[in-house]
Amino acid sequence: MTSQAPSTPTLRQIMDGIEQLWPASLAESWDAVGLVTGRPEQPIKRIIWVVDPTLEVVEDAIERGADLIIAHHPLMLKPVNGVSALTSKGRVVHRLIESQCALLTAHTNGDSAVGGVSDVLADILGLVDCEPLTRAADGLPEEGIGRVGRLESTTTLGDFAGKVYGILPKVAGGVRVSGPRDAMVSRVAICGGAGDSLFDAVRAANADVYVTADLRHHPALEAKEATLDGRPYLVDVSHFASEWMWLPAAAQSLINFAEDSGWDLEILVSSVNSDPWDFCLNG
Repeated sequence: MTSQAPSTPTLRQIMDGIEQLWPASLAESWDAVGLVTGRPEQPIKRIIWVVDPTLEVVEDAIERGADLIIAHHPLMLKPVNGVSALTSKGRVVHRLIESQCALLTAHTNGDSAVGGVSDVLADILGLVDCEPLTRAADGLPEEGIGRVGRLESTTTLGDFAGKVYGILPKVAGGVRVSGPRDAMVSRVAICGGAGDSLFDAVRAANADVYVTADLRHHPALEAKEATLDGRPYLVDVSHFASEWMWLPAAAQSLINFAEDSGWDLEILVSSVNSDPWDFCLNG
């Protein structure tokens, strides 16, 4: 008995696989996930995962022979009236279509699903007994935005922040910390990407420290002022860096799905740094 030869999947089949792994029903109501460009019947031989579908990132993926780009961030989160090549997003759309490269987005559904952005960060940091910060309305109990868990051994805030810095891709902004360097921490809340809307959930979870990105002055200051003992301490990281960590894990999940489906498919991760900051001055 001979085994069946691997087959080339269509974009529609890839979309069905994405739906099984990261269901669109897990996306937040304001989000824009799913197919952006591409014909469902087109064959897909090479996929490249990216954080941001910027023109530089798209050009790199096309040069590497991608038939499909799967981006974490949506290309057009807000409604537009056109995709003229006179605009930056229009140029991306034109480049994709002219190169016959499809674009698909897995954003907050990728955050919320089991094995999503915050799950990956929690695993790398060694957190145990994790649960969502906010549970998904239409998901499993373990699905939702953010994660909270505990370190296997209590450590200082300085050492913990150093560990966070060590695991993330290096970007200009580095890691910012609010709290005493020698404070002891054990219970950790995490939200990959911008998480300043989850402070109430972080406090309710009794977290000692909260790791997230894009902490603005007023929300961070108000969060610091809202506590009597300074907790949760804050570790502010790069939005890009915190979410890039998910890409290799997501790619591996899709590789496993492709192998189980008998597909002849190459799945790669972009190495282009799309963090918007180029250098940092710190006295």
